[in-house]
Amino acid sequence: MHFLSTITGSFAQPADENPTVAMMEAAYAHHGLNARYLNCEVAPGDLADAVAGARAMGWVGFNCSIPHKLAVIPHLDRLAPSAQIIGAVNCVVRDGHDLVGHNTDGQGFLESVRTVIDPAGARVAVLGAGGAARAIAVELALAGAAEVVVVSRRPEPGRELAELISARTSATGRQAPWQGAWAVPSGLDLLVNATQVGLYPGGADLPAVDLDTLRPPLVVADVIPNPPTTALVAAARSRGLTALDGLGMLVNQGAVAVQLWTGVDPDRTVMRDRLAAIFADR
Repeated sequence: MHFLSTITGSFAQPADENPTVAMMEAAYAHHGLNARYLNCEVAPGDLADAVAGARAMGWVGFNCSIPHKLAVIPHLDRLAPSAQIIGAVNCVVRDGHDLVGHNTDGQGFLESVRTVIDPAGARVAVLGAGGAARAIAVELALAGAAEVVVVSRRPEPGRELAELISARTSATGRQAPWQGAWAVPSGLDLLVNATQVGLYPGGADLPAVDLDTLRPPLVVADVIPNPPTTALVAAARSRGLTALDGLGMLVNQGAVAVQLWTGVDPDRTVMRDRLAAIFADR
């Protein structure tokens, strides 16, 4: 008999509204894995100690969520190629004695968005320039998007991301200032909210977008998983647009993490069904 579980988890602040633990443990149970996923509240000043603790206790890996996706990098031994380009990490994997930073956010988003639109040749706008926005913008560019517009309130991060896209991919990167309600330009194929606006308990909050400029055939995607139907998703659907909630991205990036940590490609339906049951009343 064996009594030592494989340990994984997440470091974030806030952590209480993050439903990842529910879908990950559902996957572990479904596949008969003796593994646990610990959802940990970690303040920025405690991140170094948290990483050192995970290393010391033999964790096989962990996720990093807000606000640690960039800050965790100095505490790791090396980065996987995608994380090197993106410059942000959301998934850490133990490789021998090393902790290796990966970025599965963009991969998870691509799996989700391809169910409704082919990013190849598309004109895309991404709201925000943080860790999730970087991952999504770069992966869309690598998937063949023609143009990626980074809409950001802080000019420098937005400009840096746009320049990265132009320099490292075949797409054209462009930064657009975000002052007041951003008007979605005609001809845009995909609008992605990669900010925290709409995250529980602020599910009624809307990113500053001119809703009158949301017109078909524009596709809207939100990265917020809690609640799944954010105010932006609801507004887009009420105007006849196709809108993706954040559950698809969350499930897909989690499935990639499980495979990296355990070698098992988990059943995504099991993971999404667990989340759907949790959010059934929201």
